[in-house]
Amino acid sequence: MNRDSAPSSRPSRRRERWTALAASLLLATGGLAVTGPSPADAAADPVAVTVNANAGLATVPATALGVNHAIWDSQLGTAETSDLLKAAGVRMMRYPGGSYADIYHWRDHTAPGGYVAPNTDFDTFMAAARRVGAQPMIIANYGTGSPAEAADWVRYANATKGYGAKWWTVGNENYGNGHYGSAWEADDHPDKSASQYARLVVDYADAMKAVDPTIKVGAVLTMPGNWPDGITAGSDPGPWNRTVLSLAGPKIDFVDVHWYPGGTAAESLARTAHIDEAAHLLRDQLTRYAGPNAARIGISFTELNVGTGQNTQPGALFLADAYSDLLENGVFTVQWWNVHNGIGTVSQVGGQTDYGDFGLLSSGGCTADNSVCEPPLNTPFAPYHGLSMMNLFARPGDQFVRAATDEPLVTAHAVRRADGDLAVLLVNKDPDNAHPVTIDYAGFTPSAAAPTTYSLTNGASGVVTGQSGSAASATLPAYSLTTLVLRPSSPVTAHPAPPGQPTASGVTDRSATISWSPAPPKGAPIAKYEVYRQNGTVSEQLGETAGTSFTVDNLVPGTRYTLNVLTRDTAGKVSWSSSPVTFTTAGPAESTCTVRLTTASDWGNGWVGNVEIVNNGANPVDGWTLTWSWPTGWQQVSSGWSATWTQTGRTVTVASTDDNRRIAAGGSTTAGFVGAYSGPNVPPTGFVLNGTPCTVG
Repeated sequence: MNRDSAPSSRPSRRRERWTALAASLLLATGGLAVTGPSPADAAADPVAVTVNANAGLATVPATALGVNHAIWDSQLGTAETSDLLKAAGVRMMRYPGGSYADIYHWRDHTAPGGYVAPNTDFDTFMAAARRVGAQPMIIANYGTGSPAEAADWVRYANATKGYGAKWWTVGNENYGNGHYGSAWEADDHPDKSASQYARLVVDYADAMKAVDPTIKVGAVLTMPGNWPDGITAGSDPGPWNRTVLSLAGPKIDFVDVHWYPGGTAAESLARTAHIDEAAHLLRDQLTRYAGPNAARIGISFTELNVGTGQNTQPGALFLADAYSDLLENGVFTVQWWNVHNGIGTVSQVGGQTDYGDFGLLSSGGCTADNSVCEPPLNTPFAPYHGLSMMNLFARPGDQFVRAATDEPLVTAHAVRRADGDLAVLLVNKDPDNAHPVTIDYAGFTPSAAAPTTYSLTNGASGVVTGQSGSAASATLPAYSLTTLVLRPSSPVTAHPAPPGQPTASGVTDRSATISWSPAPPKGAPIAKYEVYRQNGTVSEQLGETAGTSFTVDNLVPGTRYTLNVLTRDTAGKVSWSSSPVTFTTAGPAESTCTVRLTTASDWGNGWVGNVEIVNNGANPVDGWTLTWSWPTGWQQVSSGWSATWTQTGRTVTVASTDDNRRIAAGGSTTAGFVGAYSGPNVPPTGFVLNGTPCTVG
């Protein structure tokens, strides 16, 4: 079984290396000199950056910054490697290494068919995790193992050794076992279906929790919008995610997702725009299919890397941008693939030598013909510095807040800190041009002092720290990461505490009731709570109350809303934002029309859809036009039948033909189309027939 090359139906990536890599990790070889960044012309028009400190997102968890370790990496347990990871802020480490997990047997530390380096056993890994100060995430062998083997591992780890290992995943990329036509993951089970995986996840969870009921057990899901998302195979009741959650949802504590966006450096960097919708779909799938109390199920992203520029600046930019976006959406850990990986295809990316190495740290190896060698062993690559920047930017306990720009090549993220500081991360994805930016703040007034700045430029050997400039403007070098840390203009100690996590209930087409736990007493008495909607980086106040619930009215049917609640005290001071609550209003409760959109087939980047239009009125419809809007810009109708189909921007227009223009009272008609998508395929939530909003069937 070849784990060194990817099947053609998924993004190509250099993954787990074998004996040659493992041997190279035992060596420390000289490397090539790294040249400085080439000069870049500054773009003429400033980029407008907006930061809204009142529009709160998720809080940074203690396990946020993670990496992968692998049993074929002879440096796994060394003090030098561990100290480098600690310095970069790593707080979660995964073991025993991707697809190797499904051939690894922990008792005798073997991986039949693969290479196991010396000094990489479980106890060595745990010693390294403790030196780093990181929590372990352990992959139980699904492909060639058993629930009993996994339970014995839990017993050894937590009962015998007292490690307190909390996080355990059942298998790696088990959808890659051939069930969908591509096979790279070991799976000895005769039944390779998603249904069988889910049934066995239940057995694993029962066996493992019988040993230690305090552990958390996770199941493998696919990334929405990435193969094999959307595909139903064999006798499964639906695609992988739906099947696994429907059967195993009540037994699991988290889900485990991988993402390799693939493509050129520019394409990988642009695809971070998919993350918000992918996270939304994952949450929606959990709610729909995972059973009662699905909100308790966490989301982890345990493998992540770019398609091009794995150890140069695109990797660093992608890491910081993707980690931030995922953590904003409440993911509890993001883990880079991986610590050491080995030299691959050598190229020039952004004016720098890229070794095609998926590792954070150099393996010190050379190409087969010795024509090119990496820098000395454990030399940090650019993504390592990107991880270090994340450690400086978003610390455990910080709260992400909304930040955005008006330039696709420049992205922004921000966190609010307990001491009142605000940190802003700016990512310039333009390889050729510096970009001046102007920064506008809502809910935060910076002091006049120069901000503390952290900068990582193309080709740099590390993050540079300084204190200069102003909170209102900066110039971002080409292909760079910049973090500004700003002090508030006045102390924050007298401000009230935020309310607890809001929840939404009684959601209809026009209203929803938002509830929260009261803010703890602090300073002046609480006067009221204010409810705000996030419109991008603009907060729109929807109402206020002295109580701990509020019914929001006059909402738009079929619309997604994200709301926050703030505390205001009798002195007029306002708290931090609560965490957000997101919900989608239903279609109209009653209408003269109903629309049902169903999927006939799906192949991972395209699908066949059917639209049924039902006339609920007392009179026939004579000629009709149906419209809807896709939630994203990467969804489109490629062709259609039984109607005239057009798409302008995100808006789809479906017009009747002479054959079906008349829909009798109580009757219906159906039209079909072929759709395409290059990111998460988010269904539309509202349909309008001849100007009338329809109920959604």
